Amino acid sequence: MPAVIRISRGIAASLIAVSICVLSAPSAMADRTNPGGGSVGGGSDTDTSGNVDGDTVSASAGGVVFDTSKNGSGASVGPVASSNASWSPPACWYAPKYTPEQLQKTMEPIWQAGSTGDQWDLEQREKYVNGNPYKDFNKDKTGKGYFWDSFVDRSYPPGWDKCTKEIFWVDRGDPPPADAVNAVTPEVLAALAYAQVRVPTEKVTLKPEGTTKVNLPTWTWLDGADFRPVSVTARVPVLGIFATTTAEPVSLRIEPGTSDAVTYPASGVCRIADGRIGEPYAPGKANETPPCGVKYLRSSGDGSYHLKATVTWKIHWEGSGATGGDLPDGTFGADQDVVVQEIQSVNR
Repeated sequence: MPAVIRISRGIAASLIAVSICVLSAPSAMADRTNPGGGSVGGGSDTDTSGNVDGDTVSASAGGVVFDTSKNGSGASVGPVASSNASWSPPACWYAPKYTPEQLQKTMEPIWQAGSTGDQWDLEQREKYVNGNPYKDFNKDKTGKGYFWDSFVDRSYPPGWDKCTKEIFWVDRGDPPPADAVNAVTPEVLAALAYAQVRVPTEKVTLKPEGTTKVNLPTWTWLDGADFRPVSVTARVPVLGIFATTTAEPVSLRIEPGTSDAVTYPASGVCRIADGRIGEPYAPGKANETPPCGVKYLRSSGDGSYHLKATVTWKIHWEGSGATGGDLPDGTFGADQDVVVQEIQSVNR
């Protein structure tokens, strides 16, 4: 597949409008983060399938590397949604990407191809070669810093196009410029790791399963084996900064799908205890009230009720420089159909 060169969002429109198939520079889209895990700024090291084996090393100057080895796993996992409607992980950010030599190898083929226009090529040469502000790609500072560039979440959530600042240089130990939105820090890395967290998406277990009776309590629970804390670590190796974001399950909310129902407990929120939520049904408990469950008061007729079970995950982070704190709770919900019949019966 032909490579697509990404220089900055400020010139994206002109680059899209012209063919650059003859260029051999790295693919910009391969340098974006993978929602399923992997490296950022890694070119061919980024796994675009969403499957990552532990830690993936970045092939470029820098970028963010995710360790997903302690993430949720199995046949069914998914991302959490922020419980705070006004907060979400960064859709774009800035991080180290090029050494002086790497930037030269990326830019010069573009200029030689001439597909971006003489005026733009001259402006870029003036900026990176002629000393306004960088002389010969800052080669005299090799090993003393990096050129930073913007990165974008591949799922392109709202705000992915807000990082419009062109490539810039940052000396080692110096902060990035203030107008570099979401320039990587431990706190920004924690938020990026949040977007990589994957939790089990298995449906809750119901007893009776699928079909129940009016006024018969239905026991609800989640298997403790699939219900454990998960974590993702994001780091920028060339800067020596990192953050580990951890999600721990704390509760399950049951929404019966009808107002003609009673939940156990009355709030509909079941708390985690002994590594699981709820309690499996066992013979002889037919006359007991389930610690977590629902009782339907009316038949579903020829259809079914859509029971929704939403797990809340408490999320916090720890990072380099003794940093850390809390992030908004994450939630994941799954619907399942429940048929409720009028026939009275005893569950034994």
